[in-house]
Amino acid sequence: MGKYFGTDGYRGKANDTLRLDYALKIGRYLGYYYGKNRHARILIGKDTRQSSSMYEMALAAGASASGATVYLLGVCPTPSVSYLIRKESFDCGIMVSASHNPYYDNGIKLFNGEGKKMDPEVEEAIELYFESDEELPYATEDKIGKVLNFEDGLQLYISWLREMNPLDLSGMKIALDLANGSATTTAQECLNEMGATLEVIHSEPNGININDHCGSTHPEELQQLMKEGNYDVGFAFDGDADRLIAVDEEGNLVNGDYILHICGKHMLAKGKLKDNAVVTTVMANLGLYKSFEKNGIYSVQTAVGDKYVFESMEANDYKIGGEQSGHIIFKDYENTGDGLFTALQLLAVMIDEKASLKKLGEDLFIYPQLLVNLRVKDKEAVLKDPEVNQVIDEVANELGNEGRILVRPSGTEPLLRVMVEAKSDELCHDYVYRVIDFVKEKGL
Repeated sequence: MGKYFGTDGYRGKANDTLRLDYALKIGRYLGYYYGKNRHARILIGKDTRQSSSMYEMALAAGASASGATVYLLGVCPTPSVSYLIRKESFDCGIMVSASHNPYYDNGIKLFNGEGKKMDPEVEEAIELYFESDEELPYATEDKIGKVLNFEDGLQLYISWLREMNPLDLSGMKIALDLANGSATTTAQECLNEMGATLEVIHSEPNGININDHCGSTHPEELQQLMKEGNYDVGFAFDGDADRLIAVDEEGNLVNGDYILHICGKHMLAKGKLKDNAVVTTVMANLGLYKSFEKNGIYSVQTAVGDKYVFESMEANDYKIGGEQSGHIIFKDYENTGDGLFTALQLLAVMIDEKASLKKLGEDLFIYPQLLVNLRVKDKEAVLKDPEVNQVIDEVANELGNEGRILVRPSGTEPLLRVMVEAKSDELCHDYVYRVIDFVKEKGL
């Protein structure tokens, strides 16, 4: 990770750690880098945050000042940017979003010409440009780039989703929580066109209500709706719609681990798993690993972050991978997680196996898990502290084979994430706070 770009772009508080002048510079550099021999073609999408249009305009101004032709997709899911880069042969793409973060944060995610996360060397060059006094050449006269509205982009994306998932959803009742975010422009239209009957909540973004007690990080209202109503399945998206948390017909959460379990088993039965492998991060539940072993699925573990999941998938041609948070990648179709695509894949399994979501996931035992974020002064220093590591080792030894502890830094914030899985919630709490309290006492 660089000084500014983390595992998922350049993220921070709008007009604070996420600087507007740096957004302009990102646009300037990408327009220059991809436009040395011609007008570069750059696609920009955004989520519904109050600050997203501000960054969109800064990025577009910078890129067009360097001679690029900029196409504005408007409010859209992050995966639509990745798909359209490949579909329409853009040189690169930008998504303005801080994903599941609160509205006052924002982020700038960069994609290369293959719709994959931007090459590290390009991000490194941009960071050097941030802090350099050297100015890039400005385009002049007819070399100045245009800024165009890409009005057909989302329809192309929705049409592709339906083509890849030719489902008849007639007779299915589906509840949707759109998180007042990017899914508001695609999910309802796509599922309606497939024949589903929909109940939709949190679909009126106002700039500050994105992810606000709703969506994949706060699915409680969707769960209650599922318990009270007669729905087949519920889907909750995050702010930029690249993640999905499902809810079964009884109101139980179906997170990324369940989704990997359900889709992984189905793909194995259909002979669609390369080396019978599913890629997870180290944060996947111990129960998922035991289920994979029982069902003859080889679990591949990576560091936390969809970036690392995809790198493993790409290097080995693995077909499915993802995170507990609901960030699922189906590599034969996309280069990034896609909440709506994942929802359609779950629906396809339900239809094919003629089974409810609860039935499909009932053979997965999830160990109680507790994850607590601790704000620290220096997350790397904490992880190098020998006394802290001694406490972590003691917990790991006590857990043995019936649990585990994982302590890692956040890739985007000054946080230490302490996660414990154990036989009971009480044990999880005791072990997590043994570590947390020790770090606090040391003043780290």
